[in-house]
Amino acid sequence: MAKKFSQLRAKMTPTARAESAKIAAELRRELPLHQLRQALKLSQEKVAEELGVTQAAVSRLEHRPDLFVSALRRFIEAMGGELEMSAHFPTGTVTLADLGIVGHAAR
Repeated sequence: MAKKFSQLRAKMTPTARAESAKIAAELRRELPLHQLRQALKLSQEKVAEELGVTQAAVSRLEHRPDLFVSALRRFIEAMGGELEMSAHFPTGTVTLADLGIVGHAAR
């Protein structure tokens, strides 16, 4: 017979519960595009309307293995967010600017 998660969780030590919460928080920070959209309670149709494309185009975009930064930026903005990109090195983190901004002049 299957046990309820609440019963299993009640048997966990406080340390195990804290570790479980930490892992869950990390997983929530790493979502595929379609799960991010769903977490924001947005339909593909609503995002498509914001982007000026079809629902099918949004579906294809969500499941592409590779995207242009400009397409990703527009998708995130259509959901009400702002895309920030950074590069992590052993010596520190650098925020990358002006990536994916259409019409940006090369320097």
